[in-house]
Amino acid sequence: MNRIRKGDQVVVISGKDKGKRGDVVRVAGDKVVVSNINVVKRHTKPNPQAGQAGGVIEREAPIHISNVMLFNPATGKGERIGFKVLEDGRKLRVFRSSGESIDG
Repeated sequence: MNRIRKGDQVVVISGKDKGKRGDVVRVAGDKVVVSNINVVKRHTKPNPQAGQAGGVIEREAPIHISNVMLFNPATGKGERIGFKVLEDGRKLRVFRSSGESIDG
């Protein structure tokens, strides 16, 4: 079970976008793509078969998962995540500082 999932709101804790906040668009292994964070310019060739125009395209590049923290709306900061196992065997993500549940 991953600590950070698609749709989570995260805070960047290191790198050029340090302190910025955004939603996780995609999780791939140990990297995450966050909306409007780590935007890079790519020079692409046109591909008429795919209907893709060429030129300079701006898009989000992946960030390592260790460089983001889950945002806690109660404290307004990034917080560490732990797991709590319920009686029925389900795992629940919780904030380490307060112990409150993330998943609900």
